[in-house]
Amino acid sequence: MTTVLALAGMSATFMGTLVVPIQASLPQLLDATRSGTSWVITVTLLTASVLTPISGRLGDLFGKRRVIAGLLALLVLGSIICALSETLVPMLVGRALQGAATAVIPLGIAILRDELPPARLAVGIATVSATLGVGGALGLPVSAIVIDTLNWHAIFWFAAGLAGLDLLLVLMIVPRSMVRATGAFDVWGAIGLALGLSALMLGISMGNAWGWVSAPVLVSGVTGIVLLVLWAVFELRLGSPLVDLRLAVRPAILRTNLASVAMGFALFATSIVSSQLLVQPAGTGVGLGMGLVGASLVMMPGGLAMMAMSPVAGHLMSRIGPRTLLVLGSLLLMISHVFPLFFMTEPWQLLVAGIVAGLGVGLGYAAMPMLIMRSVPSAETAAANGLNGLARALGTAISSAVIGSLLATLTVQVGPVSAPTADGFRVAFAVAAAAGALSALLALTIPRGIPECHDAPLPTGGRVRAECCERKQS
Repeated sequence: MTTVLALAGMSATFMGTLVVPIQASLPQLLDATRSGTSWVITVTLLTASVLTPISGRLGDLFGKRRVIAGLLALLVLGSIICALSETLVPMLVGRALQGAATAVIPLGIAILRDELPPARLAVGIATVSATLGVGGALGLPVSAIVIDTLNWHAIFWFAAGLAGLDLLLVLMIVPRSMVRATGAFDVWGAIGLALGLSALMLGISMGNAWGWVSAPVLVSGVTGIVLLVLWAVFELRLGSPLVDLRLAVRPAILRTNLASVAMGFALFATSIVSSQLLVQPAGTGVGLGMGLVGASLVMMPGGLAMMAMSPVAGHLMSRIGPRTLLVLGSLLLMISHVFPLFFMTEPWQLLVAGIVAGLGVGLGYAAMPMLIMRSVPSAETAAANGLNGLARALGTAISSAVIGSLLATLTVQVGPVSAPTADGFRVAFAVAAAAGALSALLALTIPRGIPECHDAPLPTGGRVRAECCERKQS
C-alpha cells in the first residue's frame, strides 16, 4: 500500500517539471504568445493550491481512496487532453486537470494513518512525503530524454499511462478507510477559498511578468487578501467548515505550516537557481553551459537522496521526535545554499549541494505530517494535511516570484543574451539559505510532545509517553 501511494505521489509531482524541457519552445509549438504560454505552468500551480485543501476535506467526509481515485482519473484525462493539444486553450485545460493530482499526497498520508500500525507509520509517512520532491527531480531528466527521443506529445502520453497505472493499483491494493468526518461539505467555503487563493496566487505567480506594481498584480493581490479574510470570518461561524481555523491556529499546527512555507521556498529556490546556473551559456562568464538532459542528471541525485532518506527519517522520528527532525532538515537545507555561495563553478559542486538539500528536505517533509497529525483527530487528517500542502505551495509560489525577480534584475548583457550575474546567483542562494534558517527557527518554537489528545495516538518520539492522553483525561 505504501509503495502504491508513493508511486501515485511521484506521478503527481512529476507534472510540475513535465513541460520544463519544452517551455522555451511552447510559443512556437502552440502558436501563442510567450505571455500566454507562461500560463502552462502557472495554471497547474493554481489548481494544485486551490484543490489540495478542498480535496482533503472531501476525503475526510466521503472516503480518501475514492477522492484519490477521482484525482488520478482527472490526471489521466488532463494528460490525454495535453497529448492531443495543438493550441493553447486545450493545453491550459489539460494542465489545470493535471495540477489537481497534487492533493493525492496529503490524502495518501491520511490513509497511512488510518491503516498502518504505529510501528510502521513513521517510515510510511516519510516515504510518501518524500515524493513531494522526488517526482520533480526524477521527472525532469525523464521528460527531457523522452522528448529528445520521440516528440513533445509523447511525454503527455507517458504521463497518461503512468497515471492510469496508478489508478488501477490504487483501486486494487489501497483499502477503503472507514474513518470519516461528520457534517456536510461546505460548498460556499470551497468557492470562497478557491476565489481568494486564485486571486492571491495569480498576483504572486505573475508578478515578474506583469510588474509588481502593475494594476493587475495589485488588484489580484488585494482582492485575494480581502476574499480570504471574508472567507475566514465565514468559516469561523460554521459548525462544519471546510477548514477548521480554530484547529489551524493551534501553535503546533500554525508554526509547522509557517515552517512549511519557508521550506517550500528554499526547496524550489534550489531548482530554480541551480538549473539556471547549469544551463546558462559559459560565455556569460558564470554559466556552466550544460544541456538540459545533462543538467537534469546533475540535479537528479538530490531527488534520489530525498527518497533514500525516507526510511532513515522514519526511524529517526521514533527516537528524537518530529520537531527535532524538522530542525535538522531545515539546517541541512540552509547549508545546501550556503555551500554554493563559495563553490558554484563546477557541476559537481551543485550536485553536492543538491544532495545535501535532498537529505534535508527528506527529513523535513517526513516530520511535517507527523507534527500536524498528532494535533488533530484522525477524522480530520486529510483536511489538516491538505492545509499543510497549501502552505508548501504558497512557499513555492513566493520562491518562484522572489528568486525569479532577483535573477531577472541582477543581469549582465552578453551580446544578444541577458543573463544573471555571479552576484545575482549568490544573492539568490543567500535568500534561500535565509529561508532554510527561518524554517529551523520556526521549528524550534513548535511545542514539544502532543499538544492535544486525539483518538489515534501516533509514534512521536521518546519525549511522548503512551499514557499522555490518559493522564490528561484523569
